[in-house]
Amino acid sequence: MTTILKRALAVAVFSILMPSGLFGTQAVDPTHPPAAAELEPLQGIWEGFMAGNESGPMITVTITGNSLRFYRDPDFWFETTFTLPAGTYPQQLHATIKDCVEPCDDVGKVVYAIFKIEGAILTLVGIQATAAEPPQDFGTIPGFEDNRRFRYVLKKAPPSLSPAPSLPR
Repeated sequence: MTTILKRALAVAVFSILMPSGLFGTQAVDPTHPPAAAELEPLQGIWEGFMAGNESGPMITVTITGNSLRFYRDPDFWFETTFTLPAGTYPQQLHATIKDCVEPCDDVGKVVYAIFKIEGAILTLVGIQATAAEPPQDFGTIPGFEDNRRFRYVLKKAPPSLSPAPSLPR
């Protein structure tokens, strides 16, 4: 009797787990795409300017995996890792500062931003690391005039033509 119960239990467990084991890796929930798929459109080197300051210094943003490197010049750059919170619209990007030009008291702080990609153009709108949440839309940004908020319009650089600037140390 015990052997029959053990076999019945084994068959029940096997029949429950087998379909999920075989097909679970093939099924993709379209509302929660894999992390790599979410990150893919952002990958590469993006170059452009702060909106409203097109004659200013060129900005380079290099994204590899979930690492984002922001570079304006040797005196203004950041190394970050970022997350893309699910279910946000507009899409949010939360970048945690890992390194920056010395003196740097921003390590560990989070910069909240929203972004959109239209063709080869990345628009990145955010708030400095002192804010608790990202902007809500791409329209007028209160605080933009006091440099707490930013808007960058960046174009994707051809991979072979634009090496990422090296960061000073």
